[in-house]
Amino acid sequence: MKISFEYFHKPVLLKEVLHYLNIERKKGIWVDATLGLGGHSKAILERIDKDSKLIGIDCDEESLNIAIKNLSGYKNFIPLKGNFKEIDLMLKKTGINKIDGILYDLGVSSLHFEKADRGFSFMKNATLDMRLDRTSNLTGYDIVNKYSYSQLNYIIKEYGEERQAKKIAAEIIKSRPINTTLELVEVIKRVKKNKERINPATKVFQAIRIAVNNELENLKQSLERVVKLLNPGARIVVISFHSLEDRIVKKFFEKEAIDCICENKKMPCTCGHIRTLKILTKKPILPDDTEIKENIRARSAKLRSAERL
Repeated sequence: MKISFEYFHKPVLLKEVLHYLNIERKKGIWVDATLGLGGHSKAILERIDKDSKLIGIDCDEESLNIAIKNLSGYKNFIPLKGNFKEIDLMLKKTGINKIDGILYDLGVSSLHFEKADRGFSFMKNATLDMRLDRTSNLTGYDIVNKYSYSQLNYIIKEYGEERQAKKIAAEIIKSRPINTTLELVEVIKRVKKNKERINPATKVFQAIRIAVNNELENLKQSLERVVKLLNPGARIVVISFHSLEDRIVKKFFEKEAIDCICENKKMPCTCGHIRTLKILTKKPILPDDTEIKENIRARSAKLRSAERL
């Protein structure tokens, strides 16, 4: 299969990413924390100073290898395999202690949905894998076939925001073993009966994928660590694709934009918290109609940005 940026990954909100990163011909160290196939990174590399560096991080070896080929013409590109939750440790190993900007493009790429064997798509039959990092132990199969009713209900309700979580969890328990993606789709359809505009399996697959990859906790941990790496004036840009991610980013930015985070504001401050960020986007930046028509993946994207004080 031919690999190309256009076929596999059209960067979402690219113009806005470049604007908020504020990178034009500046010298510094930049990070793409979710490299994917390198779409955003390519645009960044075309614009930063030739003596600058771009660090591209991805936990998916398959995506990383494709990105390395796609960006092979740039000598100032440094790829790293790993999870962005350990971003400080990863950068330290390369001798980097401070950075001048970072991009997070959260979620999964079109590559993951196109390749059936990855198990992310409810439109293609495959084993229930759903791992971004295929060296990790937990798979979608493990969650679907080994987790308790209460665990399944929690995951589907909290991570998928699925109103029929209880019924779906019960149907999954009753239908075990469930070996493939399409088998799971049929289980979900027995409960939801195709009454919604979106595919009835959408929210459940999202929930299981988030649980498999611990996506929300990893995001929280990475944001907490990365703010300490930012030089004054450095910017964080985050693109999220569902409300759970966006809420984490919004709350983190709000917390880091104020001095005191004590719950009781009537009492003298005991937390000692000092604000670190200035919020640049009071409301999330959304794609326009033209971009959505050209790239359907962009329809649910939200961009937030903040600057290190």
